Amino acid sequence: MIGQPVSRSILGQVEQPGVIRKVYLDLTEAQIIEQLFKFIAAEKVTEEDFNHLALKLFAYQFEHNQLYRRFAVQRAKTVRTVKNWQDIPAVPISAFKDLTLSCRSPEEAARVFMTSGTTKSGIRGKSYHPTLAVYDRSMTMNFKHRFMQGRDRICMGILFPTEEAMPNSSLAHYLGLALRNFGTKGSHYLINETGLDTGRLFCELTRAEQTGEPYALLGASYSFVHLIDDLQRRGRSFALPEGSSILDTGGFKGQSRELAANEFYNQLSATLGVPRHRCINMYGMTELSTQFYDRGNETCPSIKSGPHWVRTRVINPLTGDEVPPGTTGVLVHHDLAHFNSVSAILTEDAGIEVEGGFLLLGRADEADAKGCSMAVEEFLKAVQG
Repeated sequence: MIGQPVSRSILGQVEQPGVIRKVYLDLTEAQIIEQLFKFIAAEKVTEEDFNHLALKLFAYQFEHNQLYRRFAVQRAKTVRTVKNWQDIPAVPISAFKDLTLSCRSPEEAARVFMTSGTTKSGIRGKSYHPTLAVYDRSMTMNFKHRFMQGRDRICMGILFPTEEAMPNSSLAHYLGLALRNFGTKGSHYLINETGLDTGRLFCELTRAEQTGEPYALLGASYSFVHLIDDLQRRGRSFALPEGSSILDTGGFKGQSRELAANEFYNQLSATLGVPRHRCINMYGMTELSTQFYDRGNETCPSIKSGPHWVRTRVINPLTGDEVPPGTTGVLVHHDLAHFNSVSAILTEDAGIEVEGGFLLLGRADEADAKGCSMAVEEFLKAVQG
């Protein structure tokens, strides 16, 4: 299990057995959100704190998310029987493509984020948010610590469409939050209706070179491949000032040529003059409300980790058991910020638990992929039967 350092409790004493279950079930959405804000803002938390809030969220989701309740009951996982967050049943990520998993009515959602639809015949999974307040707090607190690293603001260029152009994209919202909360007045989107706005982008990069002001480029991984290809066609490169950073995310999704990680970061560093340890990859997904980061990509695969309101396990999808550290399995993320749907997600991503986090190896294959597929079938059978 991949977690965080522990310290003093922030949520008070755990209720007595028997009483605790009723207290959990009586929680309202507003109370859940209030406790999440407090938990996210805490500088130090204990493992007991995490477990306590995770069980409250499980009880809330068990009570209000009917399809999730059916699945949990089928697995003999109820509010009465689950005592630890590790025992909370994880929903296969593909289930979001087939079913509505929401505590509130979908019609009450303030925003619906949808997956890209690059798998499973273009069917798009949906994640319903009755408020974006928790998502936004999770993103900004985490981003400030992991990407900004002590800076209040930096001039940014965004290689992705705006929220207005893609209102159902969690990445568009994420990058919009980054620009509004952490970008200087000179920050811009560098994608227009025809694609990469190379004229404006080159002006921005030239200005940064000339002034020595650190610059940050953020966007989809495939957008950076388009930029690399354009620069190479023109025989151009830049040397961005010290303190500049790059953030890529999402992989290539068939939108550009595929590059191995080492080749991608080598070319990124060579064309923009940003050292690989300042090239940060963000790992996130529509079905979560929190993101994972590495500390640069000097070596690949890089170690990813999340904040104290997330835990990650590496399991054998055929048995559900955790595999030993250093062994390849499938990642399960438990994100407390994803309160309206389900907090525990069984991904289709292969990974290895290592000291300080996990290595992300890409999509699960062979036996692990079969295990993920069987987990989806089991989930669908449970909720539909």
